[in-house]
Amino acid sequence: MKVVLLKDVKGTGKKGEIKEVADGFANNFLFKQKLAKIADNSAISENKIQKSAQAFHKQEEINEAKALASKIEGKDINLKIKCGANGKMFGSITSKEIAEEFEKMGISIDKKKIDLKEPIKLSGSYKLTAKVYPEIPAKFTVNVIPLAD
Repeated sequence: MKVVLLKDVKGTGKKGEIKEVADGFANNFLFKQKLAKIADNSAISENKIQKSAQAFHKQEEINEAKALASKIEGKDINLKIKCGANGKMFGSITSKEIAEEFEKMGISIDKKKIDLKEPIKLSGSYKLTAKVYPEIPAKFTVNVIPLAD
């Protein structure tokens, strides 16, 4: 019996796939648990429409990510912070402060997407990467400028 899976079924297939399964398995498990429905013409065409809609939305996400990456790419972020005599900061700069600085520039990015291994604790220039979307990175520079006491 051909069925359209409504949810992922371990050992059978993923959501949206059309599978050939045993009649007993379909009747006694898949249909009772509402994990699948019979693959008639309407179910198959509905499945194709859903897959094309998902592909469209994924492409929209990728286009938005590319637009965001182009805004971030090559930007210079200047952060001023109080420092001691040797250039060592009082405190540190985290991805949260960098994201807030981007927000001031009108660019909205989640702090979790900024690839900062550990907080910045010394003044200077740092080249960082923002992982806007898988396979779409954006490089930018953070300049930490010390303020004299």
